Amino acid sequence: MQTQDRPISVPTPGLTYPSRQARVSRTTGETDVQVSLNLDGTGQCAAKTGIPFLDHMLHQIASHGLIDLEVQAKGDIEIDDHHTNEDVGITLGMALHQALGDRKGITRFGHFVAPLDESLVQVALDFSGRPHLSYGLEIPTQRVGTYDTQLVREFFVAVVNHSQMTLHIRQLDGINSHHIIEATFKAFARAMRMATEVDPRRAHLIPSSKGVI
Repeated sequence: MQTQDRPISVPTPGLTYPSRQARVSRTTGETDVQVSLNLDGTGQCAAKTGIPFLDHMLHQIASHGLIDLEVQAKGDIEIDDHHTNEDVGITLGMALHQALGDRKGITRFGHFVAPLDESLVQVALDFSGRPHLSYGLEIPTQRVGTYDTQLVREFFVAVVNHSQMTLHIRQLDGINSHHIIEATFKAFARAMRMATEVDPRRAHLIPSSKGVI
């Protein structure tokens, strides 16, 4: 059977992409949160949320996702960390959604398996426009330092709903709560980095057979 040669798609020299940055503020009766990010950054992070462990995890997102990220938050942490933790996730999700725009040119899907000592966590995600979280962590302790480990799920629920992302998190191994959570954030960062990178073969196309996300 004869075949016909097809042209090979190659990146156009000097092709430029729109700026993928966002700055979002969200103020409620409980919190005041500002997030700025650059998806094409170098991993710089400045996080001051009043929740030290959450700051530590935001640094993981920036460093391993190669996102420049600044987060400032004031909240009613004298009650507990719930409102601030959730609203940081909401505002981060809003900033991701804004920075991605119509999602033209992105790889869209991302996945990573991150080890941290005895812990192993798998993350797969899709910037699908359809928010969904499948959460499979089994964190053995109620707290890491002063941080309530139930808030990990609440953070990702907030990010997912406001970035319109499909996110699956699976714990493959792990007994140390800190290691499990940190491996999760690292895997999330690397998966997100993969998904948001520009695919040069369709740099100006929306990555969907429907033509819209």
